[in-house]
Amino acid sequence: MKIIGFIASPRKQGNTAWIVNKTIEGAKEQGTETQSWHFSDLDIKPCQGCLCCHKQGDRGCVINDDMQKLYDAIEQADAIVLGSPIYMGQMSAQAKIFTDRLFAQISPRFSPHFRERAVKKKLILTFNQGNPDTSLFQQYIDYTKHIFEMLEFDVKAVPVVAGMRNGPAHERKDLETALKAVGSSLVSELRNGSRNSKE
Repeated sequence: MKIIGFIASPRKQGNTAWIVNKTIEGAKEQGTETQSWHFSDLDIKPCQGCLCCHKQGDRGCVINDDMQKLYDAIEQADAIVLGSPIYMGQMSAQAKIFTDRLFAQISPRFSPHFRERAVKKKLILTFNQGNPDTSLFQQYIDYTKHIFEMLEFDVKAVPVVAGMRNGPAHERKDLETALKAVGSSLVSELRNGSRNSKE
């Protein structure tokens, strides 16, 4: 099994990176292969809305940038952990560009280009915010979860880490344990799903 983390933050060693890495660390401790991608290291351009990815069969996205690497990584992964800070009440610009570019790889049920997917990818969607009120952006978080479900992802959890104004995530002792537990539970989900498919 392989679980990959996407760090959709402009800060390579910020709270988002720590949260994603601790989550997949919990999976790695269960014997799962893991990998993380920092969007700050990647050149990913916005979707052009040209529809070439669907007009010409399974050609894929015509933009030749680092998103091509991520398409391959997603294809090979059993599950994904996507982390984003909340900026101006919503996901980061990096996370939004990534989400838009998924259109070239995924054709969900609401799309006229719908293609049935054999296996839904499991997803942990994580957010972190400066404000200490975890419910402040709940409406947006629920909306984003729904968007990924419409994109045929099986969203298993949406942990929200709040209060980042009061200190960095890595200084919160209880948080590391909680995040690793999320990663560990994701491995359990994958193993249970694998066993059920063989029965």
